[in-house]
Amino acid sequence: MPSKIKHITVVIGILFMLASCAGTVRPSAPDIEAVRTQLETLVNDFDGDVGIYARHLPSGQEISFNADALFPTASMVKVPILLALFDRIEKDSLDYDSTLVWLPEVVNYPAGGILSSFKDSATIALTKVISLMITYSDNHASLWCQELAGGGPAINAWLEANGFEQTRMNSRTPGRRDDWELYGWGQTTPKEMAELLVMIHENRAVSPWASEEMYRYLTRIYWDDEALAAIPRTVQVASKQGAVSASRSEVALVNAPGGDYAFCVITNNQEDTSWEDENEGFVLLRDVSKVLWERFSNP
Repeated sequence: MPSKIKHITVVIGILFMLASCAGTVRPSAPDIEAVRTQLETLVNDFDGDVGIYARHLPSGQEISFNADALFPTASMVKVPILLALFDRIEKDSLDYDSTLVWLPEVVNYPAGGILSSFKDSATIALTKVISLMITYSDNHASLWCQELAGGGPAINAWLEANGFEQTRMNSRTPGRRDDWELYGWGQTTPKEMAELLVMIHENRAVSPWASEEMYRYLTRIYWDDEALAAIPRTVQVASKQGAVSASRSEVALVNAPGGDYAFCVITNNQEDTSWEDENEGFVLLRDVSKVLWERFSNP
C-alpha cells in the first residue's frame, strides 16, 4: 500500500507547480507546418516503413505520419508492463517495498543481461527489478515484471480499459500467437505509445502517486545514443527505446523550455538491419529528435 506520506508529497508537488506557474507567459506555438515539412522529407527518404507522432502539449498541435498504423513495440512494450505492474501495486495486490527471490526458471529465458547473472535464490528489491526493466531494458527483469503484473492478459485488459485499442502484449499471451509472429513481444501505434507517456506525465495513469513514480523511472535511461542524443543533457526527458533487426523505435516526453512535447518514432521492414550507430533507423531517431528539439524547445 503506498504510504500517506507519498500521497501528501504528490499533492504538495502539484500545488507548488501550480503556484510557480501563476503569472508565467504561455509558451508560443511552434511553426507546425515547418516541422511537418522537415519530417516529411525524413520519412520519404527512408528505406522502410515509418510512423511518427508528435504533440506540443501547451498548444495541442500535432504532427502525424502513419501515426495510427500498427508497428512492433520491441522493448517499448515495457511501458505497458510498467503501467499494469503499478496498477497491481496500487490495488494492494503487490507490495511496492517487497523483496523478491530470483529463480531463473520463473522467467525461462536465455542468459544475457544483468539479472541473469544473479545467483539462483539471490534476493532483490522489486524497485530494483523495475529499474533494471526500464533503465537498462533488461529482458529477464521485464519478463519477471510481466508475470508480476498478471501476465499478458492483465496488461492487455488494463490497456483496453484505459482506451488504448491497438497497443497489446503478444508474447506469452494466450490467443495472440499470430500477432506475435507479425509484431513480436508487443504491438502499438506511434500515437498510442506517445499518449501512454502523456498520461503518466499528467498524473492520470493509475494514480497521481503511481504516475510520479513511473515518470521518475522513465527519466533514468541508460540507452541515450539515439533520440536522447539530440536533446541537451540538462533537459529532463522520460523515454523508452526498442530495437529488433528490422525495426527501431523510441518514445519520449521532453520537459522543454518552450513547453513539454511528446513524440514517438517507429520503423518497420527496414532494409538496413545492421547494429552499427549509423543504422538508418538509429539515424532517423536522432534526426527526428533534432528537428523537434530545434522547433519545439524555445519559449
